[in-house]
Amino acid sequence: MITFTGVSLIYPNSLHTVLEDLTFSVDEGELILVTGSTGIGKSSLLRLINGLVPHHTGGILAGDISVNGISTRTVKPGGLAHLVGIVGQNPLQGFVTDTVEEELAFGMEALNLSPEIMRKRVEETLDLLSLAPLRNRNISTLSGGEQQRVAIGSALVMHPKVLVLDEPTSALDPIAAEEVLSILHRLVHDLALTIVIAEHKLERVIQFADRILHIQSDGSTSIGLPQKILETSDLAPPIVHLARALKMPEIALTVREMRRMTEPLRSSIIKKTRSTTESKTAKPILQTHGIKVNYGQNRVLNNVSADFYPGEIVAIMGRNGAGKSTLLKTLVGITSPDAGKVQVLERNPFELVGRDRTSLIGFIPQEPSDLLYEQSVAQECQSADKDNGVLEGTTFSLLTQLVPGISPITHPRDLSEGQRLSLAVSVVLSAQPMVLILDEPTRGLDYSAKASLISIIRQICQKENRLVIIATHDVELVGEVATRTIFLSEGEIVADGPTVEVLLSSPAFAPQIAKIMAPAPWLTVKDVLQGIAKSP
Repeated sequence: MITFTGVSLIYPNSLHTVLEDLTFSVDEGELILVTGSTGIGKSSLLRLINGLVPHHTGGILAGDISVNGISTRTVKPGGLAHLVGIVGQNPLQGFVTDTVEEELAFGMEALNLSPEIMRKRVEETLDLLSLAPLRNRNISTLSGGEQQRVAIGSALVMHPKVLVLDEPTSALDPIAAEEVLSILHRLVHDLALTIVIAEHKLERVIQFADRILHIQSDGSTSIGLPQKILETSDLAPPIVHLARALKMPEIALTVREMRRMTEPLRSSIIKKTRSTTESKTAKPILQTHGIKVNYGQNRVLNNVSADFYPGEIVAIMGRNGAGKSTLLKTLVGITSPDAGKVQVLERNPFELVGRDRTSLIGFIPQEPSDLLYEQSVAQECQSADKDNGVLEGTTFSLLTQLVPGISPITHPRDLSEGQRLSLAVSVVLSAQPMVLILDEPTRGLDYSAKASLISIIRQICQKENRLVIIATHDVELVGEVATRTIFLSEGEIVADGPTVEVLLSSPAFAPQIAKIMAPAPWLTVKDVLQGIAKSP
């Protein structure tokens, strides 16, 4: 179905090839997972499949790519629209209409399909992706996860033979992600749909992949069965790291397989309840009292009250549309509550301006590009240094800690999603705010970049005694770094406590290690190794 023959790609002004002499083929009805570090070229590889690269992006392409026998050299992306559906990293950039139903119908209108066919396909897709309750909603009012499902639906409704998805679960909660991936897996098996996915949250996808294509730092690639690639890959989910740490004879791809393999170990370990009680003697940095926020007739936040303390890393979790982003925007003074109040060190965040604001509250939204306005990475970092009153080079130093190798002359809009996020994080962090608030901070980040982010967050809280609040669907991040977790449902707090207690009480939001080692109260590989060492 898809054939790459001797493909090499280099962009203008780049010193290195993105891909080097890549040759492989994808059969009909196969699901391929593309992996690689942040900014390595995964998105470029996906866009080669429908000709967006190089027809729209520029660049020098050697070799040939064919899809269903059609060479992308001879046909522009529009000529492959009936054959290849593509969902980008940022769904908002691909929407062209106002409402969900109109967006689903738009592509079919462009292909001049009959109204009867369009109506039938729209209804099928609404049901398939649980979008029926949102059909008349304005896309701009949807949560990031809901927008991502609409983008996937807009591609599926065209009935393509090939579906290409770039980070399709990055904004989805664990339940929605599993539902979407299960649907895609069923389409592969039942309709012989060919799917190519690039994804950083490998723990969600590896069990569905037929093969993994791993892009190395030098542009070379390796392709093979998931177990084979993951044996040596430095980019691996927690389940693989656990198998390596326990020196298991083989690598499991699912929680069920790993539980069977670790059964003798689990039965020999004395399960001790991990102490989670902490007394808070410090004064809260941030307080909320009875916050209520309405969007029109919809109550988004309902009577939310919580105190946040210095040295805490607080995770805000919940299903897509639960009110997480609205809560964060209310905390930083972007969204004004209809009732209740917010205080940061006894000050109203809505009254803070200039350096008073940036030194007190740092906020990174779901769309990091909102914070970037200069013409190059170097200019962006220099402006941040100047605005934040720090030594020249401070912001760029933070950026290289998160994602090494970014060229200072690159335009921020030319960065990958993960690189752009890292730049925004660096700009905000250089101001050294007392409160750092991040909305989905691991979108587009590989495991290495995520580890760097975790290290920086821990330093901020443990050494500098500041407060970090994170809204995320990344349960592995929460299990690794959060000291406290608040769970939102329909705008209300339904759980608030130590992370280990909140995550272990929710099977859907528990990390992989917690599911494998249950009922032992362990969330990470480090917890498992420490627990085994303490066992007699």
